[in-house]
Amino acid sequence: MSDDQEEQLKTMGFLDHLEELRSTLISILVAWLVTSIVIWFFSRYILDFLLSGIPLESLYFHAPVEAFMVRLKLSMVTGFLVSFPFILFRAWAFIAPGLFDREKKTVLPLVLPSAVLFYVGAVFAYWILIPIVLNFLIKFGTEMLSPLISVDKYFEFVARICFAFGIVFQLPLVIMVLTSLGLISPRTLLKQWRWAVILIFVAGAVLTPPDPASQLLMALPLVFLFLVSAFLSLIIEKRRKERAAK
Repeated sequence: MSDDQEEQLKTMGFLDHLEELRSTLISILVAWLVTSIVIWFFSRYILDFLLSGIPLESLYFHAPVEAFMVRLKLSMVTGFLVSFPFILFRAWAFIAPGLFDREKKTVLPLVLPSAVLFYVGAVFAYWILIPIVLNFLIKFGTEMLSPLISVDKYFEFVARICFAFGIVFQLPLVIMVLTSLGLISPRTLLKQWRWAVILIFVAGAVLTPPDPASQLLMALPLVFLFLVSAFLSLIIEKRRKERAAK
C-alpha cells in the first residue's frame, strides 16, 4: 500500500469519526429539544410545584419577559434532566468503540448509576440544602430590610447549586472506575484523606454561594462519599488482583 493510500485511509477514518460525532451531537440536541418542548406545556405546574416548598411567601418578576424566560429555562433544564439517561447512552455509544474490552466491562455498568447519582445529587440540593441556605441567608434581613427576590435570580441560584451537586455526586463512580483501571490506589487515597478533605471544602467554597451553611452542606456529603468510595475501591482492587492472579 502506497503512502498516498495510507494517508487517504487515515483521512477517511478521521472523517468517519467526525461524522459519528456529528450524528451523536445532533441526536442528543434533538432529544433534549423535543423533551424540553413537551415539558414547556407543563412548565407552569412544575414551576408552581417547585416554588411551593421555598421558605418565602412569594417571588416576583421585574420585567414583562422575565416570567416567560424563567419558564423557558425551566423547560430546558428539566428537559436535560429527563433526557440525561439518553444523553449518557449516546455518549457511551460514541466512546465505546475506542475502548478495550476490559474498559468496556468497567465503564458500561456505571452508566445507569451515574444518572441515578446525578438525580440524587440534584434532589438532595433542592429539598435539603437550598431551604437551609435560604433560611440562613434571609435571617440577615432587618425590620427595614425585607427580601424581594426575583424569580429569575432565584432560578439561577437553584439551578447552579443543583447542577453542581449532580456533578460532584459522581465522585464515587470516578474513584471506582480509576481503581478498576489500575490508575489510582485506594490505599493512597485513604492515606491522603486530609488533603482530600481540604480539596472538598475548597470545591464547596467555589461551587456554592459564599456562606458557611451551603459550603458545609456540600462538603460533608462529599467527605462521606469520598470515604465510602475509597473503601469500595479497596474491595474492587482486591478482586482485581485475585482475577489477575488466576
